Amino acid sequence: MTPTPTSERTLTLVRHAKAEHVQGKPDHDRELAQRGRRDANAVGEWLSDPSHAPVHQLALCSTSARTRQTLAGICAGGAPIQETQLDERIYDASAAHLLDVLREVPDTVQSVMVIGHAPGIPVLAAALAHNDSGSSDVMDRLSLGFPTSALAVLGFDGSWSGLAPKTAYLRDFVVPRE
Repeated sequence: MTPTPTSERTLTLVRHAKAEHVQGKPDHDRELAQRGRRDANAVGEWLSDPSHAPVHQLALCSTSARTRQTLAGICAGGAPIQETQLDERIYDASAAHLLDVLREVPDTVQSVMVIGHAPGIPVLAAALAHNDSGSSDVMDRLSLGFPTSALAVLGFDGSWSGLAPKTAYLRDFVVPRE
């Protein structure tokens, strides 16, 4: 008997790891600081455990140097990602713009990771998660802030095109360096 396909989707939102601050360097070109490189690897190690999140079929990443390096560190840490796409629309995008990008994901994709920036990533995580999603402990941790290298793992039923505020539940919120 063939298993019935599920409509449940997984969305992992990652804020890039800690970046360097070099005076005069354009923001888009800022690279990860040493701590950021370690933290990105820790994100990958956490995601490599299948009990934390599924294999990500697609990773959508901002084109900035720090997000691309965060993605490389996540992969080096062992996170299973089948396909990656750089998307310039994610750089400094608002939560609404990030949601527009996600609504374009084909429904054949069950799990997506987005590596982006604040405030878009944190605002989107808070907007998508409905109040009774997951444990209150996880929601409380998210409400305390979304530091660099943090990730929110959300689940929802339905299509990517139907993703909207308060339609997802927060499975986990993690700051791997902690």
